[in-house]
Amino acid sequence: MFLENTVNHKEQFGWIEVICGSMFSGKTEELIRRLKRAQFARQRVEIFKPALDTRYDEEMVVSHDSNEIRSTPVPAAANIPILADGCDVVGIDEAQFFDDEIVRVCNDLANKGVRVIVAGLDMDFKGNPFGLCLT
Repeated sequence: MFLENTVNHKEQFGWIEVICGSMFSGKTEELIRRLKRAQFARQRVEIFKPALDTRYDEEMVVSHDSNEIRSTPVPAAANIPILADGCDVVGIDEAQFFDDEIVRVCNDLANKGVRVIVAGLDMDFKGNPFGLCLT
């Protein structure tokens, strides 16, 4: 038996997915996997990373396993909503390097119906939590 979905299709519901963990735990690998699946599903995807992250490539998010996906480097979290206009899915790598505005940006995007996937460290090298993961 098939039941019709009763969700109001005129409203859009977004959500936030957080991928956090220690260094070398596969966060970026998982982010890339989810974003590539969204691209394969023909969803409009945009990926952002902090402009200061130039370890492997200036315009690519690259995992330790050398998987990569094109991204847009941004100097501050406040730049993301403008560049993400019209996207279905927004990916954000190395979230701990963004300013505290990243939390508001993610919430605003999700409230506009965007699926937001955020990856970042939950602790620094001393084991102290990053402020971002405390909220």
